[in-house]
Amino acid sequence: MINFLFIITDQHRADYLGCAGHPVLKTPNIDRIAERGALFERFHVANPVCMPNRSAIMTGRPTSISGIRHNGIPLPLEANTFVDVLRADGYDTALIGKSHLQCTLDGEPELGRNPAGSGDLANARRRPVGPYNQEKEAEWDRRGRAALHLPYYGFSHVDLLTGHGDDSGAAHLRDQRASLGDPERLRGSDHQLPHDYTCPQAIRTAIPEDQHSTFWVRDRALDYLSDPARQETPFFAFVSFPDPHHPFSPPGRYWDMYDPVDMVLPESFHARSSLPPPHLKWLRENAEIGKAAYGAALVNERQAREAIALTCGMIAMVDDAIGALLDQLDRAGLAGNTVVVFTSDHGDFLGDHGMILKGPMHYQSTIRVPFLWSDPAAAGPQRISRLASSVDIARTILDRAGCRAYWGMQGQNLFTAPARDAVLVEDEGNRISLGFATPPRVRTLVRKDFRLSIYLDQAWGELYDLRSDPGEIVNLWDSPAHAAIKAGLMADLVQELTRACDSSPWPDALA
Repeated sequence: MINFLFIITDQHRADYLGCAGHPVLKTPNIDRIAERGALFERFHVANPVCMPNRSAIMTGRPTSISGIRHNGIPLPLEANTFVDVLRADGYDTALIGKSHLQCTLDGEPELGRNPAGSGDLANARRRPVGPYNQEKEAEWDRRGRAALHLPYYGFSHVDLLTGHGDDSGAAHLRDQRASLGDPERLRGSDHQLPHDYTCPQAIRTAIPEDQHSTFWVRDRALDYLSDPARQETPFFAFVSFPDPHHPFSPPGRYWDMYDPVDMVLPESFHARSSLPPPHLKWLRENAEIGKAAYGAALVNERQAREAIALTCGMIAMVDDAIGALLDQLDRAGLAGNTVVVFTSDHGDFLGDHGMILKGPMHYQSTIRVPFLWSDPAAAGPQRISRLASSVDIARTILDRAGCRAYWGMQGQNLFTAPARDAVLVEDEGNRISLGFATPPRVRTLVRKDFRLSIYLDQAWGELYDLRSDPGEIVNLWDSPAHAAIKAGLMADLVQELTRACDSSPWPDALA
């Protein structure tokens, strides 16, 4: 049987790797994965938000089917994951690092209480019986590791980390307290080291490198991979780094590893359309520079360069950690029977159209992510241009493991199935902003040459020619010359929306 080392980062756009052609950033260890395998150049998320896309990865189902439409909705415990299947077929399964399949923040949801009240009759579907507090800090304070009920979404072994930057929780915080005594005295903007950066959420953390979340994930993963049991039973290790992500706070030498002056801004930072789509126009006219509005923040050139440089520092730290994991596979003689996968859950604007962070605007910077697959049974390097989606990951892994996929999985094998004509990206906001009267609901279709996005109850939309306009600067939605293309893409979108319909459970046709 084949092993799997599945590595995932957070808020990591597809072009921020050396092997993807970044002009400054060096990622020699992630590049090793690409050199030994396949790099997918057109890999898209099912949803450009963390919890929804992670649920799509785990289930192989679009977010409108899984029900995880946006952050704040936990993946139901009764949902099957591909990890459940691997475990049932004899795999040792481990989650090391960030999970975010359940809510991590304590307290009331951001929008407050359900306007229909509380209790079993406040929602169209009754809330399933928990526990859904297994990633919350209050539960970890009360019970420690006993907060987790194993197996957790199919994982028999869990070293859990929550939070971003230097604000970690769960098992990592407990280990920090054992090493540092009171890590809270070193965390956050109130305790940061001096610096002159002006970028929003740039925090020069006082947490030492060896106590940072990235190296904690590395060390726990090394513990797992070096266990002699890895030689006896096939394993699936889901190693999840919470960086790169805001706040921009790489520790130690990684803070100034990259100089903002050397950073290259995306084309759309300066070459902005005179007729931007309404949500971007609203942001430019109403948002204050450096202040987030529905996640996205407008920045000036200095701030954008700083955000990019600090992101490169965070990625460099992750790359160093990944190098240690690859070395351990080689050292233990596991590289010859281990598939290594690398991806991320969504991207970051990082200067696109003058913005950083993310929001319900489906530019390639947020909906396209890295995907590398290194299989010892296949020759590399390869560059694969076929369209692919994060819903395809589960099916591909199960097929490679020789396991049967469950009914209702909509992803397809990335290597043996016919290439997709299009990918669907779903997004449902939970806040009113960007000029919308209600929380925005977005559906995007990406084909080989075009990206089309529609918004619920809006007469306008977006259409970009990705060949001639890779920066997605000129919106062709109202272009008479592209009316036929738009009509064809709308018809294709209808087909994709029709396909994104639940077929599970299998009906017995008796009534």
